[in-house]
Amino acid sequence: MFTRKCLGIGLVMSASVAYAADSPNLGTPVTPADIAAWDISILPDGRGLPAGSGTAAQGAPIYAQKCAACHGENGKGGTASALLPRGPVTSINGAERTIGNFWPVSTTLFDYIRRAMPWQQPKTLTNDEVYALTAYLLVLNKVIGESDVMNAETLPKVRMPNRDGFIVRFPGKM
Repeated sequence: MFTRKCLGIGLVMSASVAYAADSPNLGTPVTPADIAAWDISILPDGRGLPAGSGTAAQGAPIYAQKCAACHGENGKGGTASALLPRGPVTSINGAERTIGNFWPVSTTLFDYIRRAMPWQQPKTLTNDEVYALTAYLLVLNKVIGESDVMNAETLPKVRMPNRDGFIVRFPGKM
């Protein structure tokens, strides 16, 4: 769904560049490089994942430095939501939904961290840091083993605990 919005935005931007020749020269034409900087969507099957890798052991110190102030020690919660499940989701309360009990695909975790974290400096983590944080959080949620390496090949193969808890709009795409 999000990818379709991005595609639509990209088409509108492309059309605006073509239209710019007949315009009053307001604004700046959008270049392919401008679009590429925002074209960072990761699909459930792993398409769009960048090169890089990381382990939970590499992610632990990154988490302590860049995430613990908000999400608490070992993801137990702080000023921001806990990242560990407290039990099954029983209401629409967003605080109940965590990595281990709600998210259906592992690539969503990578995509969200890379796009939005840390909240005060989004898009500042390297791909290796994002893979390492993803591995660390998946280990905390008991989804993968401590020695598992996360990268573009292994991350899409991770089976999330709530994978079957969603009705898939387009079967075969998740």
